[in-house]
Amino acid sequence: MKLLLVGATGLVGSHVLRRALDDGRIERVVAPARRALPEHPKLLAPLVDFEQLPEAADWWQADAVICTLGTTLEVAGSREAFRRVDHDYPLRVAQLARQHGTPTYVLNSALGASASSRIFYNRVKGELEQALAQVGFQSLTFVRPGLIGGERQQHRPGERAALVALGALGPLLPRRWRINPAENIARALIEAAIAAAPGVHVVSSDALA
Repeated sequence: MKLLLVGATGLVGSHVLRRALDDGRIERVVAPARRALPEHPKLLAPLVDFEQLPEAADWWQADAVICTLGTTLEVAGSREAFRRVDHDYPLRVAQLARQHGTPTYVLNSALGASASSRIFYNRVKGELEQALAQVGFQSLTFVRPGLIGGERQQHRPGERAALVALGALGPLLPRRWRINPAENIARALIEAAIAAAPGVHVVSSDALA
């Protein structure tokens, strides 16, 4: 299959990219990104500006899209900038991929995603899920991890403290509140893309612990 991956430079996306390149079921990976990725025989990594995506590029046509784009309010700097990265970019990718005939979309969303949430982060994720459901994919999967475990390039002290606390309490917590390793999330994203089960599906955090 041919996989289109957006967000390949992030924590989860980098795990998806590594697994996809090693997976014999995936023949080709297209990973548009803002900075260069290491070369690989299976990889096409066009440099793009997510504010001005190349609408006519033939690489939009794939068997499935995996989207792991995302940031934080602190990194984004404002609610508007956060929404642009976590809502507008993934939705535009979905629209272009679907216009070119791609039938399957898998999103790395979040535990608690809901368009009616009082929490801004969860509300944006929920609004994105709602919008994606209207794009017309034959197969649509939302993977909803909780706190993601793994080494990030960006320093996030608050997240780091939470990881330490949850790591110590892990065995005592319900599965849905335990740390979700990035590797587990990547595996779930890839399996959903390959399975391409018809309809809309959710992979919850307790399946990722």
